[in-house]
Amino acid sequence: MMHIILGLLAIAGAVYFYVMRARNAAHMASELMDVANDVRLAARRFGFKRKMNVHPVEGLDDGNVAIAAIATAFLELDNLPTADQRDHFLLQLQSKFDLDHSSAEELAVLGRWLSDQCQSPSGAITRITRRLYKLEGTPAFEPLLTLINDTMNAANSTLSDRQRDALDDIKRALKL
Repeated sequence: MMHIILGLLAIAGAVYFYVMRARNAAHMASELMDVANDVRLAARRFGFKRKMNVHPVEGLDDGNVAIAAIATAFLELDNLPTADQRDHFLLQLQSKFDLDHSSAEELAVLGRWLSDQCQSPSGAITRITRRLYKLEGTPAFEPLLTLINDTMNAANSTLSDRQRDALDDIKRALKL
């Protein structure tokens, strides 16, 4: 009789385990759908249109989106930005581009997505900076540098070696 009770308990435990896993998987799928929807809405808001057989960065038509994407990649060069850096970054986006908080968040989401499409932060900086140069030329350097400097200063962060190298790459790409 004991072996039957233990067998039933084992079956109940297995069912509970798999039900919880299925519930967690459904929750994760829902979150991924929410993230995809956030990116889609941000792209629509800033006029970004995805073109078939063209890298998403090549579809950029707005210099502000490119600047936000470069700054996002810049902050992620060594590690993911801290909560403090993200908060200061959003505040800087709001002030530099005269946006409300939700628009700044959407711009940051779109910038992060574009950065992720380039496979690495350093690759994103190079590719998006080239696109920014095609869109706005050398004058785009000043708002980009201001955004990066103000974010780093507000968060009391110092530049790493990789970030210094990235600034040199940005200067070269913008032909300074």
